[in-house]
Amino acid sequence: MDNPNLTVAKFQLRLRSSVKQDAQAVSQSRGLSLNQFINQAVAEKLAHLEQEEWVKNRLEPSDVLAERAIALLEKARGNPVVVGDELPSDLISNGSVHVSP
Repeated sequence: MDNPNLTVAKFQLRLRSSVKQDAQAVSQSRGLSLNQFINQAVAEKLAHLEQEEWVKNRLEPSDVLAERAIALLEKARGNPVVVGDELPSDLISNGSVHVSP
């Protein structure tokens, strides 16, 4: 185990033969053990479900939120750009970004 601080839960996993064969092939092609691949797949699924829950519970766009956002942007208008916050010159020169004076 790479990190001795990680706790490990062991349990028997039942997979359909075809799913196991596919998972073994993919994990092998990516240089992972089947265990690493399954851990990664479960972690990705959990992250996806968490993101779905966040999207479901986020505030819907509204005029009030838009006005708050515009007020924040207006508050910053006219302030000089802080060193490190400049737009890359290639974005400005190729027209990807419109910079108003």
